[in-house]
Amino acid sequence: MEKEPVYLSDQQLWAFVSDVFLRMGHSSDDAYLATDVLLEADLRGIDSHGIARLLGYVRLWEAGRVNSRPNIRLVRETTAAGTVDGDGGLGLIVAARSMDIAIKKAAATGIGMISICNSNHFGIAAYHALKAVPHHMIGMSMTNASPLVAPTYSKERLLGTNPHCWVFPTRQYDPLVFDMATSAAANGKMELAEREGKPIPEGWAMDKDGNPSTDPAILKKGGALLPLGGDFEHGSHKGYGMGAIADLLSGVLSGANFGPWVPPFVSFLQPPADPVGKGIGHFVGALRIDAFRELDEYYDAIDIWTKRFKGAVPANAEKPVLVHGEPEMKQYRDRKKNGIFINEKVFADMKTVADKFKLDLEG
Repeated sequence: MEKEPVYLSDQQLWAFVSDVFLRMGHSSDDAYLATDVLLEADLRGIDSHGIARLLGYVRLWEAGRVNSRPNIRLVRETTAAGTVDGDGGLGLIVAARSMDIAIKKAAATGIGMISICNSNHFGIAAYHALKAVPHHMIGMSMTNASPLVAPTYSKERLLGTNPHCWVFPTRQYDPLVFDMATSAAANGKMELAEREGKPIPEGWAMDKDGNPSTDPAILKKGGALLPLGGDFEHGSHKGYGMGAIADLLSGVLSGANFGPWVPPFVSFLQPPADPVGKGIGHFVGALRIDAFRELDEYYDAIDIWTKRFKGAVPANAEKPVLVHGEPEMKQYRDRKKNGIFINEKVFADMKTVADKFKLDLEG
């Protein structure tokens, strides 16, 4: 007999996830923040970075790699920039708190840029960049990540999926959200395909010998993700370059680990024995729009831009042209109303977490 699909409201997930973070020893404020970041991913339809990640955070904490009571502090700063040491805290919390610092600096100077070391996986990049929008600022965020991506022409895993995100506020429309991995596909999409028992498209990954692979579990067998573009002829050197920029700003600039030394989030890799820095690194920033242009002029212009691109003539009448962030907001509104679908294997992971902390998943 086929099992009924599981749908949970964001309120149900909120109660459960926040309890987990509290049981891990986080303060109520930090548990609230971490839960907010995690559930924003599920609400926006980014299932790879929402509740599906919860067991991974618990495993990091059990391994002593997450500090539940971090002293997040600026260790170096100027009026417009600085470096934050996350003290081993959850990246969900560290990056969000650091973005607040960037916004404060941008309010004073027009620009705020913060590099971050000694952190962990920070969830969806969009959450942190979106924090700038209520302040009439452009937000940006990026991070380095588990070394799963091979540079162009290499079969050695040296970079993470290293996402970039830029967010532009509008007046009449939802914010424009450019949030992308710099690999051909995010590792979370590999995990989703593996859970669903589906092959991955060619061009996403290769096996340990450098041959193309459609096996969603190929990374666990020594394979590697490919940079955005897949191969040189399709522009993989550009994806490689963008991933390298995220690594340089997040790791080399901040004092975090970089390249193959980034401590992995995935359970099938162990942290390197010879670290070159402290934890995972991020880079976040905010640009105060009126430091560049009158706000009303900016909002008039970006609304014209958005309307024009949304009105572009489609190549296929059944596929209208979208602007960045539009699919995620459609998912957000639908899931707020109808609940969030929970994959069967993700629900099993949730039960594992519930049992571990003696929580009532059904309550």
